[in-house]
Amino acid sequence: MRKLLAPSILAGDWWNIGEQIEATLRGGADILHYDVMDGHFVPNITVGPELLSHIRKRVSVPIDTHLMIENPDTYIPRFIEAGANWVSVHIENVVHIHRTLTLIRELGAKAGVVLNPGTPVGAVEEALYYADYVLLMSVNPGFSGQSFIERSLDRLTALKELRDRINPNCLIEIDGGIKENNVAEVVRAGADVVVVGSGIFSAQDVEAQTRKLKELIFSAVAV
Repeated sequence: MRKLLAPSILAGDWWNIGEQIEATLRGGADILHYDVMDGHFVPNITVGPELLSHIRKRVSVPIDTHLMIENPDTYIPRFIEAGANWVSVHIENVVHIHRTLTLIRELGAKAGVVLNPGTPVGAVEEALYYADYVLLMSVNPGFSGQSFIERSLDRLTALKELRDRINPNCLIEIDGGIKENNVAEVVRAGADVVVVGSGIFSAQDVEAQTRKLKELIFSAVAV
């Protein structure tokens, strides 16, 4: 299975975000990760569908939209209409996960379910039957630039075993604290999609850093 790199634009320099997005694409980024926070489900507020629609007009790669918001069902249609190709929701705040994942798919996007660091991996067992991907958080959601929680490697391995048994076509995505020093580890542990924020956007040369991470991912797969 091909491994994908998804720069998280929340970590970018918003004065130059268009330029930086283009730099990641030149460097080989496969997907753009778009974090949506409402100040209720997580302690931060970020962006909505309007900005996403502007990005969508300029890029051809998929946009992976991570909804860290309350009542996500209300907003899912708006984000997909704005151009989201992948949409993920948290198992922790969606009561009727089958209904929500089905809604996302019916609207034409890939449906993802998200696990916070303190939520048991088994919580997504039923959702795996209906999900296109699972996003494992390796930091507590809400802020960019946090350190990787080491227990996430064991959780990633456990999630891969569960995924392989129930739905081998479901991708495993990981987000939080991924940098040069641990990107190969998470790929070897089972991640198919690697989200990187400050590990890309804090670099002097965003394009070169994106390319370097792609090479590290490729090398990990080759090994």
